[in-house]
Amino acid sequence: MKKRKIIPYNPKLKKLARQLRNNATKAEIILWLKLKGKQIYGYDFHRQKPIDNYIVDFFCNELMIAIEVDGYSHELIKVYNKDVKKEKRLNELGITVLRFSDYQVLKEMDNVLRTIEWFIFEFEKHTPNPSLEGN
Repeated sequence: MKKRKIIPYNPKLKKLARQLRNNATKAEIILWLKLKGKQIYGYDFHRQKPIDNYIVDFFCNELMIAIEVDGYSHELIKVYNKDVKKEKRLNELGITVLRFSDYQVLKEMDNVLRTIEWFIFEFEKHTPNPSLEGN
């Protein structure tokens, strides 16, 4: 069994993460309905997950992937600059970030899911499967 990587987080963010889960946007709720319960190839996603000094919308530890759903406020330069800083830090921790707009999630869900699936296929293609080794 593969050992999970320990991801640092700020415990002070737990309360805010809970509030965000309880006040999710329509797009976040709709995407969560597709990600929860290991529906995508058996991978376990969590929502509003504290990582380092940030909170990501969705996270899968095994895949080391964060998925962000961006509303209109992310088009503002101040918010955009925060997103760039956040993504840079997550990348330093070995986490890939996939970003989708609310519009994409609400109107182009098939493409959103295909993008996530493509990431998983690429991840699995480049990750050795310990159950197949030694055969």
